[in-house]
Amino acid sequence: MSRKRVIIMGAAGRDFHNFNTYYRGNEYYSVVAFTATQIPDIVGRKYPAELAGDLYPEGIPIYAQEDLPKLIKDLKVNDCVFSYSDVSYQHVMSVSAKVNAAGATFVLLGPKGTQIKSTKPVISVGAVRTGCGKSQTSRKIIEIMMAKGLKVVAIRHPMPYGDLVAQKVQRFAELSDLEKHNCTVEEMEEYEPHVVRGNVIYAGVDYEAILRAAEEDPDGCDVILWDGGNNDFPFYKSDLHVTVVDPHRPGHELTYYPGEVTLRIADVVVINKIDSADAAGIQTVRKNIAAVNPGAIVVDGASAIKVEDPSVIKGKKVLVVEDGPTLTHGEMKIGAGTVAAEKFGATGLVDPRPYLVGRLSETFETYPEIGTLLPAMGYGEVMLKDLEATINNTECDAVVIGTPIDLSRIIDIKKPNTRVYYDLQEIGAPNLEEILTDFGKKYNLF
Repeated sequence: MSRKRVIIMGAAGRDFHNFNTYYRGNEYYSVVAFTATQIPDIVGRKYPAELAGDLYPEGIPIYAQEDLPKLIKDLKVNDCVFSYSDVSYQHVMSVSAKVNAAGATFVLLGPKGTQIKSTKPVISVGAVRTGCGKSQTSRKIIEIMMAKGLKVVAIRHPMPYGDLVAQKVQRFAELSDLEKHNCTVEEMEEYEPHVVRGNVIYAGVDYEAILRAAEEDPDGCDVILWDGGNNDFPFYKSDLHVTVVDPHRPGHELTYYPGEVTLRIADVVVINKIDSADAAGIQTVRKNIAAVNPGAIVVDGASAIKVEDPSVIKGKKVLVVEDGPTLTHGEMKIGAGTVAAEKFGATGLVDPRPYLVGRLSETFETYPEIGTLLPAMGYGEVMLKDLEATINNTECDAVVIGTPIDLSRIIDIKKPNTRVYYDLQEIGAPNLEEILTDFGKKYNLF
């Protein structure tokens, strides 16, 4: 019997995980290619033989998603596996139409075939869209559990943009580990907030190997916290799943893949940003939660904003730098920096588009709806230099940094600047403290 020939479509994350868990040792299939989208500089590389297993001694080539119809025909492909996230249902089915038109079968793998079981209790955090506030929810949960004397080890959804063999298992316990692992801005935005709070975080490529290392972490491990990426469902079987929704984008919780999956499987749903969303958006989100997951516990939350130095903003024309993925495939029109600029009295936002340098111009061509904000794109040294030059070229009085990391630590900003901090602030009851206390009792953690 000949092996089915497969292409896995992805973004250097779920695609590699689907391969590792479902296809790597499966003799019924032959994965002949990955295709890459969403993330730059992946095309032309290989998923290395060292990670691909005995069935793939040459590794697996990575091609551009745009070449998919031709690849299906040239490589005689049977199945194409959709393996990236935070995309509309229209986008998913458009890709399906291209796959079917080229003669192949369109495949979506689910949790049963791809989730891994931990020996520790697992709390997972996901969201229905990029930029909902998942990371601050994860941090809040960790702070609560650590305050109860528990060792919490976080594992982050993959962001392996460099040497995949070297990135098989990554452990971050100190800020120096970010440099050791040659992290991009996007990686630092996710890892640094954990490290500075005193908990260990893992990431990488092989998520079974990562899980086993985390369970045996040298600093101890009582609980695994899955810090999900985009709006993907967890790589691990969860004992408590928390999903964050965003009333600034009402209705998206039912129209994006796999965001609706994360909503339907949630034990707890956090409605974030209630402080800055309008009443109609909040009501729409509540109605949709009740329609698809009426048994979920709903927690109301605000994204509390703090600014390092408000005087840098007041009365100034400011350039606002926001989290990159939130503005790009997250499609948000505002972020924490924008809210802070308005709240602390900026006289206006400066449009960065006349001052763009290098590959940032490509970002705005791909995502023209970004508008007058500057996404902190940093997938490598070149993009980081482009970001630095763009900020310093922009004619503004000051810079408001709305990224989760201290951007001024890694690039030289030659203008007055201040950093925005944001944390989850729960409103009323039920709250995460009560929920996590019950969880700890259930699993004899205290």
